[in-house]
Amino acid sequence: MSFDDLSAQLASVVAITVTPFDADGAIDEKGYAAVVDRMVDGGISVVTANGNTSEFYTLSPAETERALRITVDTAGDRAAVIAGVGHDIATATAAARFADRAGARGIMIHQPVHPYVSLDGWVGYHRAVAASVPELSAVLYVRDPRVGGAQIAALVDACPNVVGVKYAVPDPVRFASVARDAGLERLTWVAGLAELSAPGYFAVGAAGFTSGLANVAPQLPVQLFSALRNGEFGAAMELWEFVRGFEELRAADGSAHNVSVVKEALAQLGLCLRDVRPPASTLDEPGRSAVGVLLNAWGLL
Repeated sequence: MSFDDLSAQLASVVAITVTPFDADGAIDEKGYAAVVDRMVDGGISVVTANGNTSEFYTLSPAETERALRITVDTAGDRAAVIAGVGHDIATATAAARFADRAGARGIMIHQPVHPYVSLDGWVGYHRAVAASVPELSAVLYVRDPRVGGAQIAALVDACPNVVGVKYAVPDPVRFASVARDAGLERLTWVAGLAELSAPGYFAVGAAGFTSGLANVAPQLPVQLFSALRNGEFGAAMELWEFVRGFEELRAADGSAHNVSVVKEALAQLGLCLRDVRPPASTLDEPGRSAVGVLLNAWGLL
């Protein structure tokens, strides 16, 4: 797959996997494979392992490698697999090289976790990671509103394997400006705040959106994407309203239960345990009930 191939595929639903755990707290490999298989069978063509919905920051390097292997093996040729990489530069570059060996089609570089990030430092971090795998496509995960088009353009100039941006700043006006300053046609721009952000971001230049909902009901984000791609805004907003309650549960309280809501839904569907690792926590009884109501409304229970 060439850089252009993955760039084109990013114009779709970019699903982020959960990482199911077993009763001993280890990765539930069978459950993980079942969720990925169901997701791809449901029409998802791009799957990201080791994203934030995967509880990336709670996983050991060995666990991220195992999760990626399962994702690649399960997806096969049916979907492009992207590997989330991050932490310090040495850890991120090691993970990127592993992703290349494991058969991933690209890497998604997590926003640097550091209390002091300069814009030049942001470029330097991403350049070091992307340049470590020049033959592998790279997607930027932008969560910092200070990062602008100039920084992204400079990075693409230095690293031609950077093909897309997952933009997760909750400001469509800023997104529109950044995308145009960096080059709207130069990269594939993905709305990185899932279904609720998708219509607004598509209106100003996004070509795809991320989804954790795809773990639970892949047909819903696939239908939403189809409506947005075809310019059927009324139909898109009907679907948006249909999934709104679920996504609002995930976004509540500073997204404290972003992953917990998805895993609760999967648990109620009998696909994996609801367990998450600290600093996340499982839902209380009212939260579980709210998820059940939504699953019933969708005809899944």
